[in-house]
Amino acid sequence: MTDPSSTPRGEHTPRPGIWFTTTAGWNGEQLADDDAPPPPRPNRATRRAAARRHRRTT
Repeated sequence: MTDPSSTPRGEHTPRPGIWFTTTAGWNGEQLADDDAPPPPRPNRATRRAAARRHRRTT
């Protein structure tokens, strides 16, 4: 592990004309076909973890 630098770096200023307007491309809704098969069941480890969490919260 290294020690922190004694001379901190300044904030990077972007080039003129560059705008950082990033947005998430997912709005929380996911469409599925009516004929699509159901999603696969979670594996045993995932089911046990969910049960453990449920027992701990109740």
